[in-house]
Amino acid sequence: MLLPEASVPGADLPVRAVLAAAIDAVRSRGTAVLVAPPGSGKTSLLPLALGDALGGTIVVAEPRRMATRAAAARLAMLVGEPLGQRVGYAMRGERSGGKGLRVEVVTTGLLVRRLQQNPELPGVAAIVIDECHERHLDADLLLAFCVDIRANLREDLAIVATSATADTVRLSRALGAEVVTASAALFDVAIEWAPPPVPVPLLPGGRVDPRLLDHVADVVRRAAAENEGDVLVFVPGEGEINGVARRLGDLNVLPLFGRQSRAEQDRALAPGAARRIVVTTSVAESSLTVPGVRVVVDSGLAREPRTDQSRGLGALVTSRVSKSSAEQRAGRAGREAPGRVYRCWSATDHAHLDDHPAPEIAIADLAGFALDLAAWGAPAGDGLTLLEAPPVVAMSAATELLRRLDAIDGNGRITERGRRMAAIGAHPRLARALLDGTPRVGADRAREVVAMLSDDSGRDFGDDLPARWRALRRGDDRGATARWREETKRLGRGTTVDGLGARSAVGEEVRPKRGAAASSAVGRGTPAVPDDLAAGIVVGLAYPDRIARVRGADSATYQMAGGTGAALDPQSPLRTTPWLAIAVADRAPGRADARIRSAAPIDEQTARDVAGDLVATTDQIRWDDGRVVTRRVEAFGAIVLNDVPLTKPDPLLVQAAVRDGIRRSGLSVLRWSEAALALRERLAFCHAHLGAPWPAVDDDALLANLDEWLGPELASVRRSGDLTRIDVATALRRLLPWPAATRFGELAPERLRVPSGSEVRLAYDGVEPPVLAVKLQEVFGWTATPAVADGRVPVVLHLLSPARRPVAITSDLASFWKQGYPQVRADLRARYPRHPWPEDPLTAVPTKRVKPRQ
Repeated sequence: MLLPEASVPGADLPVRAVLAAAIDAVRSRGTAVLVAPPGSGKTSLLPLALGDALGGTIVVAEPRRMATRAAAARLAMLVGEPLGQRVGYAMRGERSGGKGLRVEVVTTGLLVRRLQQNPELPGVAAIVIDECHERHLDADLLLAFCVDIRANLREDLAIVATSATADTVRLSRALGAEVVTASAALFDVAIEWAPPPVPVPLLPGGRVDPRLLDHVADVVRRAAAENEGDVLVFVPGEGEINGVARRLGDLNVLPLFGRQSRAEQDRALAPGAARRIVVTTSVAESSLTVPGVRVVVDSGLAREPRTDQSRGLGALVTSRVSKSSAEQRAGRAGREAPGRVYRCWSATDHAHLDDHPAPEIAIADLAGFALDLAAWGAPAGDGLTLLEAPPVVAMSAATELLRRLDAIDGNGRITERGRRMAAIGAHPRLARALLDGTPRVGADRAREVVAMLSDDSGRDFGDDLPARWRALRRGDDRGATARWREETKRLGRGTTVDGLGARSAVGEEVRPKRGAAASSAVGRGTPAVPDDLAAGIVVGLAYPDRIARVRGADSATYQMAGGTGAALDPQSPLRTTPWLAIAVADRAPGRADARIRSAAPIDEQTARDVAGDLVATTDQIRWDDGRVVTRRVEAFGAIVLNDVPLTKPDPLLVQAAVRDGIRRSGLSVLRWSEAALALRERLAFCHAHLGAPWPAVDDDALLANLDEWLGPELASVRRSGDLTRIDVATALRRLLPWPAATRFGELAPERLRVPSGSEVRLAYDGVEPPVLAVKLQEVFGWTATPAVADGRVPVVLHLLSPARRPVAITSDLASFWKQGYPQVRADLRARYPRHPWPEDPLTAVPTKRVKPRQ
């Protein structure tokens, strides 16, 4: 029997009341969802009850290493045995217990890798996926794999998901499970709203204002004075933990965070005789229980990873907590007795918080996720029951990266190289660096650098990655060194790391076969490669798009191959380095350049060697500020290596550049003569009134068909002055449609003969009828209004006075002679006596002359 009696200390928790219902649900459907608040016993009692009911091994998946170790210790204590007998745990690089375990607590990521290796999980009766409400990427993936296994391999495998929130609709639907709910709370928790005296927003880049840490420390002192019991303080990250701890230096402050040593974590998690102030992050929000806590002080902030998909940069972003997270944090105060939570924000601000945090799948780098899906045989998640579809942009970026790494083929299926990468158990970029770095710098150094890159332990050390490497080797930071050595050993236990296809152990030095790929410019694992450059090689293999060159001789800013700028700290020891391989950089919102957090020196030749596919030579022929620029450019991604003039540019490319310049600048860059403008208006008139085959000649149409009418003239253009010498009228005539063009002069004549014998120019204005401006005396006897376009469009007559001012505008001459002319005659004959003003204009002789002087 695993589950202790309720009389055993710590075994009488709210979940005990619903264990029977949960077991019944599992027996009837094979699945269940258990909803219970933090500290109610779901992690500790449920696995033991399942072990008694089902037999076999119960595997519990936890989202964090610290929670994995703590949950296993708690379970072993309840069973009354030391760790490693019937209860054990496993995580990357660390394990307690072997065969014969009844309950094994593992990290979610480790269980995902186990399923990839052997999805049947022989001997396992049930999997408990703990803290599903946190929506970690590995947990979503594990859930989808488990559903697939039950449907296709092992119908007898029981799956139970647990959640600290009641938002379980998607979860229960995915599992086809009944939801079993435990009591909502252990003890009442009073809420104290304790906002700062004045608003303290986040600083640029998401940094926490020191004034907020001052306020949090003040609230902790107040809370300690007003209440009994230990105090649990939530802040967003390790830097803030240290900041609050310094401000509370006279109190018994115990930090608790993921990068601590095991001993430091155990000390914070163990009850103590003296009153404790435990300062932690979201790690203690739901998956950890800190005993003795009666008071919670919540800064209201959390820190989560975000990925800038367009630049391939990640960052830890500080943000406000969600309402559900705040509720879980508050619940830690009511686990053992009535408690109190001090929230460092107002009730009004609380009303505007998001209900739930964003799931990791919506904000994370999905490269590892996509590789796991491909290794499972479900590229992009096809056929799997995912709680949420991955964002299209992030998934596209992930699959494109995997293709560049040769981890998947064009159809998204995993390659043999991709399987070797997946077996390493690291981000695909780091797996690639290990595979291809081993033959270049040696297996030991490749593993050591990759182990550094897989851990954020150097975040506070500075941006000099080789210096951090030397410090780890010396053991300057014992906790960080221990973790680094464990990860290095773990990488050494992997297989198939030689980038040339030979199967080998990671711990072996890989030697290329005769005739294999040509030797690197820096050698293959030879001692001649110094450590600093070896670090740069491995980083460059992992992040070729982050290889960067300094922008100027005295600059601390760099241009990354991926296109983004990056800046070193002004005091960085790397400042004089011309080329860098950047391991970590993040870009604050609104900032053009990223900040370099960790980098190693590299040189141009080595950069070409490790990321040769980024080097390309192109002929750049473009229109720039009124001229054609022709250059031959060799570039390393966005970094220009060489730029020389082209002596014999391709004429077709020159024409394309000129076309682009005209399209961007508009047709006004051409010289439009009166003849060209008139021809364009006549063509526009025919298109408007006759339709096809007469072409459109508006700006959009002419720009879209530049080659058709302007093409031959473009070949000789090199600068804007050449454009002004083009005969636009001649070019436009190429648009005349044949054979209809033979009637162009008839359909849209340039001039019309009037009764006086004059040839008068017609003025066209696109779609409007053309205008004939003519002296009134020249049209005596003209009874029918002339028309163009095969008689479809009457001309508009502007009848002019002897001073050539319009005295009448008409398209109906017959009506004008009857009604308009008598008034015009009366008004003007006295003013212009030398011009004829007959009473009957229809019988008068038309003339353009005046009467001879008497």
